[in-house]
Amino acid sequence: MRQQIDYIDCKILQILQENARTTLKDIASQVFLSSPATSARIDKLEKEGFILGYYTKVNREKMGNHIKAFVNVEVANDKKDAFIEYVTDCPNVLECSCITGEYAMLLEVVYSNTEELEQFVSKLQRYGKTQTQIVFSTAIERRELTPALSMEM
Repeated sequence: MRQQIDYIDCKILQILQENARTTLKDIASQVFLSSPATSARIDKLEKEGFILGYYTKVNREKMGNHIKAFVNVEVANDKKDAFIEYVTDCPNVLECSCITGEYAMLLEVVYSNTEELEQFVSKLQRYGKTQTQIVFSTAIERRELTPALSMEM
């Protein structure tokens, strides 16, 4: 069952996604509520699972990870648990999704160079066939879902 949120909740989510460090006072002034009322709404959004956490976006290139790639892996059902356990322990795996089609898994990974990426992909091949695409550039950076602000205040 989908829980309903109103315009003010949507606006709070939008503000926090733009900058999770926005002060309570600033959020309250943007949604025209008192700080305690805004705090209560944020607590409610957290408890109901609309807000899952607060994150810092790190510049992967400044951290030495200049290569970004997507790796498709064909994983047999009997190897799926071992595969997920393996990639969970790999800090260079940013995301792992179960997908439809020829391949069972899609990984988003970052590495400092192509040699490290090649070593990683070689290790993945024990789980099945792989296909790798190296990213030249990213036209749209990862973004969060912005709630529709269809109502006017």
